[in-house]
Amino acid sequence: RIQSHINVVLEIGIESFKLLITIKSCVFCRKNDDCANKYGEKKTNEKWNLTVHYYCLLMSSGIWQRGKEEEGMYGFLVEDIRKEVNRASKLKCSVCKKNGASIGCVAPRCKRSYHFPCGLQRECIFQFTGNFASFCWKHRPVQIITPNNYRDSVPCTICLEFIAPVPTYSVLRSPCCKNAWFHRDCVQVQAINAGVFFFRCTICNNSDIFQKEMLRMGIHIPEKDASWELEENAYQELLEPYEHCDVRRCRCKEGRDYNGPDSKWEIKRCQCCGSSGTHLACSSLRSWEQNWECSECRSIIYNSGNNFRKAKKHSLPNSNNVAITDCLLEESSPKLPRQSPGAQSKDLLRQGSKFRRDISTILIELGFQIKKKSKRLCIKKADIWNSAVDEFRNQNFNPSYIIEVVFLEKDNFGREQPGSKQEFLCLLMQYLENSPMFEGSLSKNLSLNSQALKENLYYEAGKMLAISLVHGGPSPGFFSKTLFNCLAYGPENTQPILDDISDFDVAQIIIRIKTATNMDDLNSVINECYNYLELSGCLRHITALTDKYMLVEDILVYHVIKRVQAPFESFKQGLKTLGVLEKIQMYPEAFCNILCHKPDSLSAKILKDLFTVHTLPNVPALGFWNSYLQNVEDGKSATTMEDILIFATGCNSIPPTGFKPAPSIECLHMDFPIGNKCNNCLALPITSTYKKFQENMDFAIRNTLRLEKEKRSHYNGH
Repeated sequence: RIQSHINVVLEIGIESFKLLITIKSCVFCRKNDDCANKYGEKKTNEKWNLTVHYYCLLMSSGIWQRGKEEEGMYGFLVEDIRKEVNRASKLKCSVCKKNGASIGCVAPRCKRSYHFPCGLQRECIFQFTGNFASFCWKHRPVQIITPNNYRDSVPCTICLEFIAPVPTYSVLRSPCCKNAWFHRDCVQVQAINAGVFFFRCTICNNSDIFQKEMLRMGIHIPEKDASWELEENAYQELLEPYEHCDVRRCRCKEGRDYNGPDSKWEIKRCQCCGSSGTHLACSSLRSWEQNWECSECRSIIYNSGNNFRKAKKHSLPNSNNVAITDCLLEESSPKLPRQSPGAQSKDLLRQGSKFRRDISTILIELGFQIKKKSKRLCIKKADIWNSAVDEFRNQNFNPSYIIEVVFLEKDNFGREQPGSKQEFLCLLMQYLENSPMFEGSLSKNLSLNSQALKENLYYEAGKMLAISLVHGGPSPGFFSKTLFNCLAYGPENTQPILDDISDFDVAQIIIRIKTATNMDDLNSVINECYNYLELSGCLRHITALTDKYMLVEDILVYHVIKRVQAPFESFKQGLKTLGVLEKIQMYPEAFCNILCHKPDSLSAKILKDLFTVHTLPNVPALGFWNSYLQNVEDGKSATTMEDILIFATGCNSIPPTGFKPAPSIECLHMDFPIGNKCNNCLALPITSTYKKFQENMDFAIRNTLRLEKEKRSHYNGH
């Protein structure tokens, strides 16, 4: 037997043999093909030694997605996959006659089973929507087409090759344009490249009717951005403002391309088209706030009459008016592969993430609303929340003004200290995360706090979050996925999970209902919790054990969504400040990263690159600084990376839009470091040895942060 193996190696070559033993086959179809367009992504879990094709896993009849997206494989738990493989091992494929047929036809009384590749070979149809049904070659859906007068072949509207205009498995017709025909393979490739937001009829651009029919006929439409939108910095040029003086006679000696901010040589763009500009002095403008139109736009405006000049601006679309009656998925399904709740509504999809945008770019664009006027906020650092509420409710406060912060000392003199705006916003976000308006441990949902509701504090919380994001504050990072989905896609398209329940008693009720194994146990739990179920409106007539899942869903929706409807609406109104909520609904994927996830941990390299050095490069303290960062990262110091950043800037993480001004380092002849949070400047001590440098850095940073924390704790204790 060993000799026969040696002969095989000699025949196919050592390299080919190595390749042969490393290629792993899908546990469902037993094929090692890696063709994403046909079988979906091929994925291997090295820990459990499992390899699957995405479509083979998704279409298997006896498995449901019970985990989160990051659990198991695509949210399907490993133990469920093994059970499904074991079940399929007893079923013979109707095509290849081998065992392992995990997919069955859903037609009544049809007993055909098959592997996914075998089903494709026999022209079965797999519907990637609803309950993810599959149909064998005898029962598959067909397109009903009235007799036509086509005598000759017509071109495929995608590849332009001629095809016979007869609906078959390989040839499909557009439901909205009777003259649009195409190959199944062509339209499938187009769907994968375009994604759900850009996949539409090639003739009339209809997406609703077209997508529904294509899903029925087995075309997979992934919920993702179009491939041409995923290129890095694809729209970067749109962020470059126009800076050129176009008046007939430019008076600037530095030239037409010179732009001097806060001077008479600052470029002012046309308020109508934005594609022409002028120096303030070249058009006799006294201030940047004055309106200016280029000659072309001015002629159009005046030739169009007064009605044009007095026309009101159209308001931006309001997400509250989005209709949700027409759903892309006809009914909810326990299989939800890689789909956000927004995929359930076509109207929401039209307002969904049309471009994959970088969050810093989006926030910088929102920052264009900030005017050159400034508003001074007097903040008590020890009472950050109440002083912030008072200032934001001041009738002279405008969220589009530049924020300047001064911190008031808590003493008899009320002394003022120049404050850091980013430190103020960081402290404000920390308070919000731990405030009684939110509940949960790490991922938080809105709580029902009657006092906060009475004082309209949920609105203020939403307003503060919006202002913080636009004005350069830190990533909040404490939203639960459920709270975020309610904001981005609407509560009606969001399904809470057990982790959203922070009330221990309610969680126990849900667990007991879910784990009931027979009707007697289920009825016993319902009788014990009768008062709660009746009060919450979740009491329902139970006729079968499977009704427990609907009961659990009702309880989750009530406790997490319906119970806090009033706080949620108030919080959402606050988030509309400066247009933040609209951007969240337009680019949910980008905002999810900063609202639901904490920033990545800081490293020595990140901090080293973050700080600009404003001193001579050969100063020994700079070498000490680099060594100090590495020691902190290696855990050889009681100080953390976050402590260093807080000491220098007031923030424990890098804001999505970065620091303004950029953090810098300088070296001074002193014993201990000094952090200037207003300028984001860290002054390093000059010492003779590294040991002394580290001791002084650790002592100053730890004690400064400890004293500040004690001051805040002292006030909160009172």
